[in-house]
Amino acid sequence: MAVVEIKTTAPPTGLAEFWFYFSRNKGAVIGLVVFTIILVLAIFAPIVTPHSPSIQNRDVLLLPPALSAGGQWTYLLGTDAVGRDILSRLIYGARFSLFIGLVVVTLSVISGVLVGLVAGYFRGRTDTIIMRVMDIILAFPSLLLALVLVAVLGPGLLNAMIAISLVNLPHFVRLTRAAVMSERTKDYVIASRVAGAGTLRLMFLTILPNCLAPLIVQATLAFSAAILDAAALGFLGMGAQPPTPEWGTMLAEAREFIQRAWWVVTFPGLAILITVLAINLMGDGLRDALDPKLKRS
Repeated sequence: MAVVEIKTTAPPTGLAEFWFYFSRNKGAVIGLVVFTIILVLAIFAPIVTPHSPSIQNRDVLLLPPALSAGGQWTYLLGTDAVGRDILSRLIYGARFSLFIGLVVVTLSVISGVLVGLVAGYFRGRTDTIIMRVMDIILAFPSLLLALVLVAVLGPGLLNAMIAISLVNLPHFVRLTRAAVMSERTKDYVIASRVAGAGTLRLMFLTILPNCLAPLIVQATLAFSAAILDAAALGFLGMGAQPPTPEWGTMLAEAREFIQRAWWVVTFPGLAILITVLAINLMGDGLRDALDPKLKRS
């Protein structure tokens, strides 16, 4: 009598399934690699930078990059108008930009999710009041509103982060509210309510975990938007103040040299472009991996 051996394969874990769908988006993988490199450089900035970002060398003012005529290999990307190494300032600037994005997204997500959860769960007059306030905030151009808030609070990096967080708040409120309204009438929520679950348990342990996928994608996009807004505020003189090596501030300091020293403007602009593009590509991959409607068997 022949014995037939049946081999069974274990179902893929959640992480393995996530990586399968994420890795199918090649742009997302490239974005992840680029973002990881930028993150590592920012974390180990004191080790990898060839010079201090604040030390001025008056002997090499507006020195061109090493590959250009008159450049020096000790200053790979050249120097600015006061002799500071541009490469070192870009790497330290990554620290500020990533820190700004992290703080802004954290503040926006926590406050937006809490407000949206209340609006979507309780509905009625509470929902109406909250959403009208969010509509008022959305009625203003985001950068203009951030400028007004920073002008009221005062120029500076901390106030810029608070202003950008408030500008991003309505997006998370509206997204959370829509997700909660969709989930609160489903059978598992009704069953939990019948079983005696309290309001807070229903809101935070039953409904909220099932609303996280779109919030994660939105948080990724808000991260890149926060970096852009912070750079814009810095460029307008309302964000990080000189001599802070922040990318927007570096662009503002280099405006008058754009015709005779192209590198002092080009490299900070490229740093902003590459970082934001990498994060947006990662956001597309997260959307493909977390949205069930976009998953293909």
